[in-house]
Amino acid sequence: MPILQSSIKSARQSVLRRTRRLPFKTNMKTEIRRITDLMKEGKKDEAIKAMSKAFKAIDTAAKKNIIHWKNAARKKSLLSRMTSPKK
Repeated sequence: MPILQSSIKSARQSVLRRTRRLPFKTNMKTEIRRITDLMKEGKKDEAIKAMSKAFKAIDTAAKKNIIHWKNAARKKSLLSRMTSPKK
């Protein structure tokens, strides 16, 4: 446990920040999982329609510094490649 008053406050703030940011990360992971599941089932049209929600969730997480912006770009690229027509 922290001893200094500033350390106690910092620990309290980090817990609050984590609980505030957690839903955004959970939502992002859920949307990504939804697209991957749809692609595994062969429902490509539904997966393409769900892309906008997934992109929005990824962008929101990046904006709130939950994930790095390059990590967000990588996730979006992966989803785009997954739903694009094969060459």
